[in-house]
Amino acid sequence: MFGDKFQKAYVETSGAGINLVHGGEGKPLLLLHGYPETHAMWRLTAPELAKHFHVVCMDLRGYGDSSKPESTSDHYTYSKRAMAGDCVEVMEALGFRSFYVAGHDRGGRVTHRMCLDHPDRVRAACVMDIAPTHTMFKTAEKNFATGYYHWFFLIQPDGLPERMIGCDPEYYLREKLGRWSAPGAVFDEETVKEYVRCFGSPEAIHASCEDYRAAATIDLVHDESDFEKRIECPLLVLWGGKGFVHRTYDVLATWREKAIDVRGGPLDCGHFLPEEKPEEVTDGLLKFFSSI
Repeated sequence: MFGDKFQKAYVETSGAGINLVHGGEGKPLLLLHGYPETHAMWRLTAPELAKHFHVVCMDLRGYGDSSKPESTSDHYTYSKRAMAGDCVEVMEALGFRSFYVAGHDRGGRVTHRMCLDHPDRVRAACVMDIAPTHTMFKTAEKNFATGYYHWFFLIQPDGLPERMIGCDPEYYLREKLGRWSAPGAVFDEETVKEYVRCFGSPEAIHASCEDYRAAATIDLVHDESDFEKRIECPLLVLWGGKGFVHRTYDVLATWREKAIDVRGGPLDCGHFLPEEKPEEVTDGLLKFFSSI
């Protein structure tokens, strides 16, 4: 899927087993996927980026072929802090103490937390199609609850979302790809089948719900305790000009409240930037990271 420049690896961190592929030449660049996908979302961008960087594409804990550790009552196991820790340990295991990172959706939230918790590790960062978690929850209203209904569905307790999604996980996943992408967007069928394979097990569905439960609980605790902290490294923000985030927020303004050096803008697509506009994403990342 990624070509012969990439090799598979599996790294045991202190909290999870992380599945990944990596390859290329140059400074290290970590790419983090979003919900409900896997590292395969970078298949259209990683090969070109690997001509300039050593690219690492990993499955977040709970997703893809990474492990699904048992959660705790406070959901810390699936906190962005725990996931960011995985990233740092993975890159250390591959021989990289500091690195660039780009994260889409959930991966963007992990990126945000990593920049705050491990500022000595992240040289520069990119987040894609998100506003800060704390900002989104604190400004939630009818349009937000309608557009991002899954944030409130997935956090319900007692196995409710797990049971409902588990009745037809393939329908649910394909519906999400269609609902969040721009009209006319086409996803590679073999890749979608890979997403379905990884997402459909009870363990994976539960882990992804725990990711969102953590976002609504322990992640907010961490965000509020760090409310005055700012991302110190240069931050690139990209988002879909046909998506919910673009319609709802002044995206750059939300990130300028959280980071010192912010730049970026929208692309002509929906939520899934690396798959809907891979050439533009590749070009944007190359120009940004190569300049730092």
